[in-house]
Amino acid sequence: MRSVYLASLSFTALLCVACSSQPLATWSYEDARNRTPVPPDLAYPELFEAVQGQQLFTDQKHFVDALPRRDPSQIRADYLARRDGADFNLDAFVEDNFIESGQAESPTPKPGAPIDEHIDKLWPVLSRTYMQVPQYSSLLPLPQPYVVPGGRFREMYYWDSYFTMLGLEQSGDTAQVRQMTDNFAYMIDTYGHIPNGNRTYYLSRSQPPFFAYMVELQAHIEGEQAYGRYLGQLQKEYAYWMEGAQTLKPGEAGRHVVKLADGSVLNRYWDASPTPRQESWLQDVKTAEQAADRPKDEVWRDLRAGAESGWDFSSRWLGNGKDLATIRTTSIAPVDLNSLMYHLERTIAKACETVENVACVNAYVQRAEQRQRAIETHLWNADGGYYVDYDWQQNRQRPALTAATLFPLYTGLASSERANRTADAVRKGLLRPGGIATSQVNNGQQWDEPNGWAPLQWVAVEGLERYGQTDLAREIGSRFLQQVQALYRKEDKLVEKYDVSGQGSGGGGGEYELQDGFGWTNGVTLKLLGKYGG
Repeated sequence: MRSVYLASLSFTALLCVACSSQPLATWSYEDARNRTPVPPDLAYPELFEAVQGQQLFTDQKHFVDALPRRDPSQIRADYLARRDGADFNLDAFVEDNFIESGQAESPTPKPGAPIDEHIDKLWPVLSRTYMQVPQYSSLLPLPQPYVVPGGRFREMYYWDSYFTMLGLEQSGDTAQVRQMTDNFAYMIDTYGHIPNGNRTYYLSRSQPPFFAYMVELQAHIEGEQAYGRYLGQLQKEYAYWMEGAQTLKPGEAGRHVVKLADGSVLNRYWDASPTPRQESWLQDVKTAEQAADRPKDEVWRDLRAGAESGWDFSSRWLGNGKDLATIRTTSIAPVDLNSLMYHLERTIAKACETVENVACVNAYVQRAEQRQRAIETHLWNADGGYYVDYDWQQNRQRPALTAATLFPLYTGLASSERANRTADAVRKGLLRPGGIATSQVNNGQQWDEPNGWAPLQWVAVEGLERYGQTDLAREIGSRFLQQVQALYRKEDKLVEKYDVSGQGSGGGGGEYELQDGFGWTNGVTLKLLGKYGG
């Protein structure tokens, strides 16, 4: 088994690496509408399964990010012709035919450097500009520069980027906020939705719909004309999430939409491909094997839907709350997703107002009000006093308290009475020495206890402040900020997640090692420093 990373290389350097044989052609973002992107598992399926199945690399994402040195069809034919030979060596074959991807670098801070100074120096290190990419790369080119999270995450991710953009704005880099917003608008226009990340293997799904918040941020920077400029893309994103809603009967679900027995329409996470995730292929194959009583494609789609949620993985999606093989994401109408859809509807109404389209305003206000009623009816746990997810197949709530309960406060759809009860439940059930825990279940999944994640801390702070719960907001924000600073002082880095139980360490669990960088932690840290100081 080989180590997963070589030194970081730009695509310009990668092209030069291949020049000894023949130059690699490129394609640009302008060509995307005339291309059908082919992910690695379809370009050379037999080789892909051999490499991933034999764990040639310690991280399954590494091979799908590697760059073929020549036409994948030629690589596939060559592999099929040679694989049964007595002297065939898979490791050598991959080395001969692929250029390995590199890891994002992180600068070592000056001794005693303030954390905000270190973050400001991280932005250019994490920035990428790939208006064109090598022809057979899994990376999708984008028209503007962007910031990647860091570590193994060498591409632009959807919901990560919003929290990164908050930090860029705090650092005064409003130009890059606009550039990244334009990148997401481009992907909506080109692919019909914003994919999980700008890779071919991410195109079958999206992530939590934060584009409306990006537009809102841009409007804060430049004025309300930004709403009108992105109106078309906002409506296209909405159409993607609501596709098929008009044809559903009560009790049915299709793609991302669920119609409950009473006719209420809510959304769920879903992926267009019922296969193992390419970047976690072996893990998904093994998980499906453990779920012997279920069709494999059903398990795989639920795993992919869990990845679309951003909470990959969490007890929220598990049938028994513990075993990943019981995952049933597509059976659940999540409170965070539906709160974000409410905000999207409200944002479209706002954008329609700026262009003086009254009929459009009324239509989306009505949709937002209908969703608000559905959330308050089906996702409010009256006994516990907090918001929960809803299992539409079993027609019952999932009563677990998680950090997702704060999204109705974040988006402003909750009543004051319910917001106050939710705040009390969070204070009693999720507040920890390092911020708020993601859930109350400790099962080894990374979106569970004892991990705390920067975006959820920000959602909590903003949501609680919105309803006058400033003391609890400050307590959460200050505790998380202290946790981030303590680890920074000890290890000179910011990481993607933290153990908020009081251990003073980075988080654990999940499918890969803890990653440094880290885009959304950097962004939220700067915002919290701006609110509460260092």
